[in-house]
Amino acid sequence: YRSAVEEAFRTMKDVNISAILDSLQTGYDKRIRPNYGGTPVIVGVTMHILSISSVSEVLMDFTLDFYFRQHWTDPRLSFPDRGGLDELTVGSEYLQKIWVPDTFFANEKKSYFHMATTSNEMLRITSQGNVLRSIRLTITASCPMNLQYFPMDRQLCIIEIESFGYSMDHIRLSWHAGDRSVVIESDVSLPQFRVLGYNRKTIISSTSTGNYSRLLCEIMFVRSMGYYLIQIYIPSSLIVVISWVSFWLNRSATPARVSLGVTTVLTMTTLMSSTNAALPKISYVKSIDVYLGTCFVMVFASLLAYNYTVRPQDYNEGAALTFFIPAPARPFPICSPLNSSTFTPPSTQPRPPTPEPQPKLKPGPIPSSLHTLHHQLSNLQPSLQPLTSPNPQPPTHTTSPSNPSPHHATLPPLTPQLPKPTHPHPTHPPTSTLPHPTFLPQSSNLPPLNLPLHRTPNPPPPSTLHPPLHLNPTLSPNPKN
Repeated sequence: YRSAVEEAFRTMKDVNISAILDSLQTGYDKRIRPNYGGTPVIVGVTMHILSISSVSEVLMDFTLDFYFRQHWTDPRLSFPDRGGLDELTVGSEYLQKIWVPDTFFANEKKSYFHMATTSNEMLRITSQGNVLRSIRLTITASCPMNLQYFPMDRQLCIIEIESFGYSMDHIRLSWHAGDRSVVIESDVSLPQFRVLGYNRKTIISSTSTGNYSRLLCEIMFVRSMGYYLIQIYIPSSLIVVISWVSFWLNRSATPARVSLGVTTVLTMTTLMSSTNAALPKISYVKSIDVYLGTCFVMVFASLLAYNYTVRPQDYNEGAALTFFIPAPARPFPICSPLNSSTFTPPSTQPRPPTPEPQPKLKPGPIPSSLHTLHHQLSNLQPSLQPLTSPNPQPPTHTTSPSNPSPHHATLPPLTPQLPKPTHPHPTHPPTSTLPHPTFLPQSSNLPPLNLPLHRTPNPPPPSTLHPPLHLNPTLSPNPKN
């Protein structure tokens, strides 16, 4: 059929592109590769990466947009150079009429062609039969990552290009332009990664159906530390420092130390959970896990340190310091009915409770020996000034059938008489410092005994203040007894 094509070109009076394209289809079978049964077709590949939109650690993939270009030679599409026409640029519809390589991306997850506003494809044919096909693609390819050094890691993502049905006996892939086969735009940037560089490789993929030629484009990514430094490392370090504040608190400040320790532990737990939620569920330990785990242990240890530093007596100290401060013991004032100048003013502390009134003594018979006892005590204390009742009355002796003894007398009811000392500080009420009352008979010829009374801090019960007086009537009047 080549002779028919050459004859059509010789009879062509002027350059007619449509006639040339139609003549190229004379006897052309797109189902058969070029040089079938001869040498394999060399398909050269170049890539021009426009953007890298995402690199996901959770999904383990990356997405990029690029121009994918393939170069091969098909002698059936060659034509004579006439009128300086050595290359034809035609629409993508003509691709449906010629043979094209069946290349695909081995690690592709999903991809799509760009159809706005028309199909983004280009086809060029030279007079020697060299074919160039260019197409714009967006591919999401898998990228297995090793997160052992996360977030200070480097990830290598690969794009794998291979022929789907033609083995190496039919098609061999190669990088068409050598070192310039892969071009990455200078403005390609990602939020968390920087493109460190790329590399090209050619390998042979062996499967059960044969050996296939495969091209590898390796792109190296380096993770940026700014986000993790601001959101994780600095906050976790500050939380650890905050937990150390409990060491400067008093050991008895239990609520402050416990609440501070529990808050920092819960904060570290929340930070660790939020960090791991944005990462895949992997079984090995990451670098950030070691750091956050160390921070958590330090925070938790500062909480446990309280249980080892606090002592049992600190609870009593804390209660005393927090709720009650005991007042110093104050001296009890001493008041004497004979000398009121010895009065000690009361302290500024709260008044002690007023003692209950003493019950009155019932009148009863007094032994005759009481006169002798009174006489003996008066001789021992001559310096005391007796207190006399306002209207002394002679004692009356009565006898009754039930008490016929003349040595017994009946005393009238006793009336308490309280002394009125002069206080040097009249601003303080003297009610809390009065001595016990002295009970004197209303009418008796016995002068009362004026003994200085000293008040005790804790007065005895009323029932024991004035016990019944029982004296032996046969007491000898001898003072020595």
